[in-house]
Amino acid sequence: GRALRKLPVHVGLLVTEEEPSYADMASLVVWCMAVGISYVSVYDHNGIFKRNNSRLMDEILKQQQELLGLDCSKYTVEFANQDKTGPVLNCQSTLKVLSPEDGKADIVKAAQNFCQLVAQQQRTHSDLDVNMLDNLLSSTNGFPDPDLVLKFGPVDSTLGFLPWHIRLTEIISLPSHLNISYEDFFSALHHYAACEQRWGK
Repeated sequence: GRALRKLPVHVGLLVTEEEPSYADMASLVVWCMAVGISYVSVYDHNGIFKRNNSRLMDEILKQQQELLGLDCSKYTVEFANQDKTGPVLNCQSTLKVLSPEDGKADIVKAAQNFCQLVAQQQRTHSDLDVNMLDNLLSSTNGFPDPDLVLKFGPVDSTLGFLPWHIRLTEIISLPSHLNISYEDFFSALHHYAACEQRWGK
């Protein structure tokens, strides 16, 4: 990671393929940890990883020990929309496993919560701004917006991945996450590091 001119703080790993691979996704997460990325989001449009997050965590733990040789007992991982914290991951990296309910549905829920606050006269309609909505969204609470999304698969869509948060995100498409090599992953990071982001200017 030190060879890169800039490193994303938050990387989204978006799988559009029908058959997600736990081993390949675990490799991607561990590689993100190894280069020093602080926040990682994993998403597939069917919510398979989120429903089976313990299986994904087991695979990450296994690969973390094999590839990095770390003492995993002191690391934690955070799951979106859950209060549980379990032992995994580098202390410098935090992982959220997301599904479509954390996208548009979370925006709807945030809007409903804001309307309730207005109805209870705790807020006025003029209080609603970008920061207020960010604070009301639960799926990425404590997470910065993604700097980079690696989209895997043939579908030219983000399939509901955090629609509010990716307005300024660099999206790089890769053919597949199946059997992905570290070289392909690092090449995508290198491409991101070379991008000039104009922030809509």
